[in-house]
Amino acid sequence: MDDAYRLWYAEDNCVIEFNKRPNTNMVRLLPSMTDKEKQKAAEYPFINCSSLKVRVTYYGQQYEFHVPKGFRWDGATIPWFVWWIVGSKTENRYRLPSMIHDYMCNNKYVVNFNRKLSSDVFRALLRANAVAKWRVAVMYFFVELCQKYWVKEWV
Repeated sequence: MDDAYRLWYAEDNCVIEFNKRPNTNMVRLLPSMTDKEKQKAAEYPFINCSSLKVRVTYYGQQYEFHVPKGFRWDGATIPWFVWWIVGSKTENRYRLPSMIHDYMCNNKYVVNFNRKLSSDVFRALLRANAVAKWRVAVMYFFVELCQKYWVKEWV
């Protein structure tokens, strides 16, 4: 496996690199699935299909972590009543930003419990996926708001 990192996004204080192209997919419901498997697929409909190494350089500090094959997440957590504004959580352009963000939120130690870093990486990856600037601003605002006031483990 090639361990060289490939630049995915760079701005003044945030550089994001992956060891390969991310490979994600949406879990399909199959008739052979148990009720428990169907419930998990409904709750966490996205899956990382291959191991992914991530390197983030944030204000000169470097963080490296690994998103394992099989990691499941719920997509961009967008309430249904604002889908008409920013789109639904199943949109492809939100898949990678939400995976990396959710992985950092579920494993806060990989970014030294830095809430702002996780929000800024989410915003950077939305930009890298050519999401409209105003949508990025709206999504970033709500991610910051939720993390700041409802998630207690962040610095």
